[in-house]
Amino acid sequence: MNNMQPQIIILKDGTDTSQGKGQLLSNINATAAIADSIRTTLGPRGMDKLIVDSNNNVTISNDGATILKLMDIVHPAGKALVDISRAQDAEVGDGTTSVTLFAAELLKEIKQFIEEGVSPQIIIKGFRRASVLAINKLKEISVSVERSNEKEFRSLLENCAATAMSSKLIHGQKEFFTKLCVDAVLHLDQEELNENLIGMKKVSGGAMQDSLFVNGVAFKKTFAYAGFEQQPKSFKNPKILSLNVELELKAEKDNAEVRVKEVSEYQAIVDAEWSIIYEKLEKIVQTGAQVVLSKLPIGDLATQYFADRGIFCAGRVQGDDLQRTVKAVGGSIQTSVNDLHPEHLGACESFEERQIGGERFNLFEGCPQAKTCTLVLRGGAEQFISEVERSLHDAIMIVRRCIKNKSIVAGGGAAEMEISKYLRNYSRTVEGKQQMVISAFAKALEIIPRQLCDNAGFDATDLLNQLRQKHSQNDGTWYGIDMNSESVANNLDLFVWEPTLVKVNMISSATEAACLILSVDETVKNPQAQQADAAAMRGRGRGRGR
Repeated sequence: MNNMQPQIIILKDGTDTSQGKGQLLSNINATAAIADSIRTTLGPRGMDKLIVDSNNNVTISNDGATILKLMDIVHPAGKALVDISRAQDAEVGDGTTSVTLFAAELLKEIKQFIEEGVSPQIIIKGFRRASVLAINKLKEISVSVERSNEKEFRSLLENCAATAMSSKLIHGQKEFFTKLCVDAVLHLDQEELNENLIGMKKVSGGAMQDSLFVNGVAFKKTFAYAGFEQQPKSFKNPKILSLNVELELKAEKDNAEVRVKEVSEYQAIVDAEWSIIYEKLEKIVQTGAQVVLSKLPIGDLATQYFADRGIFCAGRVQGDDLQRTVKAVGGSIQTSVNDLHPEHLGACESFEERQIGGERFNLFEGCPQAKTCTLVLRGGAEQFISEVERSLHDAIMIVRRCIKNKSIVAGGGAAEMEISKYLRNYSRTVEGKQQMVISAFAKALEIIPRQLCDNAGFDATDLLNQLRQKHSQNDGTWYGIDMNSESVANNLDLFVWEPTLVKVNMISSATEAACLILSVDETVKNPQAQQADAAAMRGRGRGRGR
């Protein structure tokens, strides 16, 4: 008699299913491979990556979030690391490489437990417990700085910005760019601290030190018609009118259909159109505005009309540039030229059009409402300026966090080593398997100082032993790797400072990602659906229908 059970088929034929311990180990190996690809970018002596995307655009960067985004990772578990690095970039701005390395190291440390048959749920429970302990300890040891002394507070912000820049392409010009960053953030509304109001404009050519800080708004000269060169290019205390109105005559054949019986009727229609635009222009001139900006085109007739009356105009101004201009000079964007009052106009101390490199820029300076500013970045290659922009974005985010949170810890692996020591000591008071998990968490934290040493070419084993010895003493809390002396030093005294939020976010995000990957024990892929998606993507944009 045949005792074989009939086979039950639930999934479509050809579906790839992987499950159990093998699937978990495969996911852990994938995260380790991703971490290896960005491992060498960590720290002041980290290397840069050159990435060429599918459109042959070249990007040179050592920002973890940028690299992972451009690598186009398809592994399902690997995408969790990309997400936490993006979240770290959006939330804090710095620490994107650290968070990825730490998450991968957590999984690497507990890989042997999985192989030996420990339940992932026990490991997840241990990780969550260790994460809470680590974050509480961080907050306990962090140093708060009050904003009572503006000079000291500015010094704190500059030190935090300098630490964020130390691993970037611009670390050679750290002093110049830290001042630029801190000036930019202190110009914002200190309650909102909206980083979108810091404009960054890139101009190829010149040296990095030629970059400008504009106390107000600057944007590239827009497309201009005949008569533009006759307009005045600088004013003192001008009134500024911002519009969302089109001041241009349209060709009738494109925009209207007119049926007439006599030529004189057609002439009357054309005259009416001219009189409408002249009426609009006259109303604008009567407001007393000397600078007219519009989001929509300002045609050749209007350009010449304004030039004859000594008024500067710019049409097709980018939406975000116009918004920042209004925020700086005051007034509001008008959608009609009827019923304009003095309160609708803005003002600034000086306006001028200036040549910067190969571009001409419109600069509004000395703005009364100035809660915005612009950084004009210079440099040789386009890729280089783009990396400068990314580096400054990270530093600006860090300065914002410092102003909001006002607590710092020492960088260079000091905070990680102190928490590692605390968790290692704590784990000895815990019974059962949790002890091993918390101990593994403590060991994983050492990846940050170890990788800093490896990237700089130092002896990691020797320096980590020195750090452990220092942190076991009462006065060794802030000892970390000192890149300049190739040894260990008190990084709080050396002004290697980071906002506490960077470390808190790093630990919580990495723990969540590790727990997420550990909680997955089965992946179901339908290859037929994937092939259909791939074929659909290939068919688009090459003259073929969807």
